[in-house]
Amino acid sequence: MADHIKIAKAGGKWTIRAGGAVIGETYDALELTEGDYAPVIYFPRQDVAMAFLERGSRTSTSPHIGEATHFAIVTKSRNIPDAAWSYEAPNDAVARIKDYLAFYTGTDLITVEQI
Repeated sequence: MADHIKIAKAGGKWTIRAGGAVIGETYDALELTEGDYAPVIYFPRQDVAMAFLERGSRTSTSPHIGEATHFAIVTKSRNIPDAAWSYEAPNDAVARIKDYLAFYTGTDLITVEQI
C-alpha cells in the first residue's frame, strides 16, 4: 500500500442519510485516510439500500487505489448525481475496500455520521 494510505475499521455504528432518509447503517465501516485529505468512511454494500443507487457513466482514477465507478442516489422526489463511488477492482494494496461504497458529503443532501 502506498505509505500515505491507511485503512482501518471505523469504530461504532455509522449511518448514511440522503435527503433526510436513512439509506444505510453499519457497524462494519472502514475509514480510509490518504495523505492530508480528510478521512473517508466506506460502507459495505450489503449495509446500503442499493435499490436507491444507480450506476452512472462517470469513472475516476486514483493512481494508488484504482478506477472508481460513480453512483447517483435516486428517490421518488430527487436524483443526486455522482453521490457515491466504489472501487470495484481496487489495487491489491487497498483490496479491503472492494465491495464498499463511499459518499460525497460536500452538500446538505448527504450526511455520513457516527451514531
